[in-house]
Amino acid sequence: MNPLHILLLLLVVAIWGINFIFVKIGLQEIPPLLLCFTRFFLVSIPAACFFKRPSVPFKWVVLYGLVMFVLHFALMFCGIYVGVSAGLSSLLLQTQVFFSLLLGAILLKERLNQWQLFGAFISFSGIALVGLNLGDSVNLFGLLLVLAAAATWGLGSIIVKKMGKTESGSLLVWSSLIAWPPLLLLSLLIEKSHPILLDFHHLSSPSYSAVLFIALCSTAIGLGIWNWLLQTYPLSTMAPFTLLVPIFGMFGSVLFLGESLEAWKMVAAALVIGGLSFNLLGARLVRKRGEN
Repeated sequence: MNPLHILLLLLVVAIWGINFIFVKIGLQEIPPLLLCFTRFFLVSIPAACFFKRPSVPFKWVVLYGLVMFVLHFALMFCGIYVGVSAGLSSLLLQTQVFFSLLLGAILLKERLNQWQLFGAFISFSGIALVGLNLGDSVNLFGLLLVLAAAATWGLGSIIVKKMGKTESGSLLVWSSLIAWPPLLLLSLLIEKSHPILLDFHHLSSPSYSAVLFIALCSTAIGLGIWNWLLQTYPLSTMAPFTLLVPIFGMFGSVLFLGESLEAWKMVAAALVIGGLSFNLLGARLVRKRGEN
């Protein structure tokens, strides 16, 4: 892999890990559904004027926008809001890999190999360890919300597979355009966010920085670079880099948010990342056997 491309991938995973810190900062003043709305509104307006609709049936774009951008991010932001630390959120969300595998087996009849099952067992042992240490860093409701967010990410991956190849930039922009109206409506109905919408300029500088980072750096730049590199390299080459996301998320939250890093968190992280590594290793071994 080109050294410049390696640096770009490291930049992307660093942005995605640090993004959890900015989400936590933004949620101090902005309700979760309103923060989701703001994210996708800024991504899609006025970008939709410059990107053509994706060259797939529009129903897939609508479904992807509702599942991935409305449901997934609403669950994730709400989970962080009600009681999961930024660092643990970045770790728990990586279980989306195994939800993708499970949904692929159920909906697409894809076969699971023993490496994937063993990796899932190791990773969810780490999740069980998190569940045994409910407290200031995580509560049960927040844990379930973030795991549900990981499951909907897996469902979003299945939708992308069914959709087939399409323009990644157009899909991002138009799915964001689909997402923000229902998010705004839900925020108005559930969070009663009318005063904040009318008085947005009274937010603090950290909140503005969080909104801009989440919308521009994490979504536009991060996903833009990732999708651009996917046109050059296979996913199997790039996927291992995502194992660094919770590393940046957990250590970044310690440095910038003052979160504690107890021994059980380190063990849970080792189990989750170790399970993901087994999954990636197993996929490569199965692929090599098929080639032989």
